Amino acid sequence: MKKILPLFSYILHPIFISMYATLFYLYCKEDIFTNREKYYVLFQILIITILVPILFFMLLRSTGHVKSVMVPETSQRQIPLLLQCFLYILLVKRSIVIARYPELHFFFLGALFSTIIALILSFFKIKASLHMMAISGLALFVIGLNIHLKMQNPYWTALLVLLTGVVASSRLEMEAHTNKELIIGLLAGVFPQILFLYLWL
Repeated sequence: MKKILPLFSYILHPIFISMYATLFYLYCKEDIFTNREKYYVLFQILIITILVPILFFMLLRSTGHVKSVMVPETSQRQIPLLLQCFLYILLVKRSIVIARYPELHFFFLGALFSTIIALILSFFKIKASLHMMAISGLALFVIGLNIHLKMQNPYWTALLVLLTGVVASSRLEMEAHTNKELIIGLLAGVFPQILFLYLWL
């Protein structure tokens, strides 16, 4: 089990959470969008939330500003988090607009606020678990979408709650975070999503 747990830190890395949320959203509302539009949305998410951050990370690593893909040092997180804020703003302003994708729009808006919280905390030398922030935000989005669309499917909720616990265990197993940092990350991910749930639920 100790060998398996660290894998979840990579599979459920924050950089992939936006894609998972988008896939779930398109799956739940598959009758509304054409296949062409689905591929177009997924391509945008792939470019903006995965490929651009990876390329930027490689640049930061080559210049010595970041040492690891997990970005363990608080001071090293500020530039990537700032970039992430701009990418989320780009998404909600240009791509995932409220008129066409209201629920997904508010998910990314919540993710933006969570990222801003993590960025502000980093300036005060407070380290929040970005993994917990991302997976807990996704869990709230899935729960909200389940209620909003009246899917009456408890399995998705149970799965996301389980994965949140697995990610927390994974980060502890890798000695990447303390319990306090995990709780801070959890709260930073949950509160913005709860706030925006009231606007679309």
